[in-house]
Amino acid sequence: MNEEMRKDDKIYLMGEEVAEYNGAYKVSQGMLDEFGAKRVIDTPISELGFAGIGIGSAMNGLRPIIEFMTFNFSLVAIDQVINAAAKIHSMSGGQFSVPIVFRGPTGNAGMLSSQHSQCFENWYANCPGLKVVVPSNPADAKGLLKSAIIDPDPVIFMESELMYGDKGMVPDGEYYIEIGKADVTKQGTDVTLVGFGKIMKVVNAAAAELEKEGIHAEVIDLRTVRPIDYATVINSVKKTNRLVIVEESWPLGSIATEVAFKVQKDAFDYLDAPILRIMGGDVPLPYAPTLIQEYLPNAERVIKAVKEVMYVTK
Repeated sequence: MNEEMRKDDKIYLMGEEVAEYNGAYKVSQGMLDEFGAKRVIDTPISELGFAGIGIGSAMNGLRPIIEFMTFNFSLVAIDQVINAAAKIHSMSGGQFSVPIVFRGPTGNAGMLSSQHSQCFENWYANCPGLKVVVPSNPADAKGLLKSAIIDPDPVIFMESELMYGDKGMVPDGEYYIEIGKADVTKQGTDVTLVGFGKIMKVVNAAAAELEKEGIHAEVIDLRTVRPIDYATVINSVKKTNRLVIVEESWPLGSIATEVAFKVQKDAFDYLDAPILRIMGGDVPLPYAPTLIQEYLPNAERVIKAVKEVMYVTK
């Protein structure tokens, strides 16, 4: 955000506690001091209001970054996001663009119970007119966010409260990652593992354990879930002939469902086993840590699924 705001004074950040408090998760730390109160703007607890203000300002030539403290709270603003931001370009016959980023954390963050632990990636990905980005590591977060900020269309940028403390190598300077391109993070020949966002930690842990047992998984990080890079997944399945998809969200209408449909449609003859999904529980997320463990995908479940599609019985 800092790098892009230094280059373009039309970019500004707005949301609850982004200025005086340096961000609810300190993401905007120091930005008020550098850019001032006209470009780093604290709002009341009024997601519907400040989302709408951001959309209107984007239609008039600015480039807002709207922070939701979590995407659970974006439900208050979802009418503006879906019925305004996503549709204005089409409904105006191309006369108005809405270059806006809605960003904040998605999914569970531990013992926060049902109303603060929901995954909305598939909800927003269902809406034409939006792009939906879910980074899994610091370098991707930088490259994808910079691309989202300069994109001419509305972008939903979904982070994770559990990853704000993660550290990793991040390229300096002008580093952009194209929105809509998946990343093959590990080459393999036996099975394709697909995930996105913080669940990639589970996928990577499972792949590492499988490697010890002589099972070579190819790992794909989707990075974005609208558009989905189906081609990268299909090309991998044509090589490995097996697919396991891992996602934190509820099962019905999930991104995993869409990927599975597309693969069976376009690469059915390459499959040597049914596609399996490892999903979150089909219930509101509980509060108790023991129940959270049962709810969430884990490496053990992924490993079991891989062995099932490989018909490994021992």
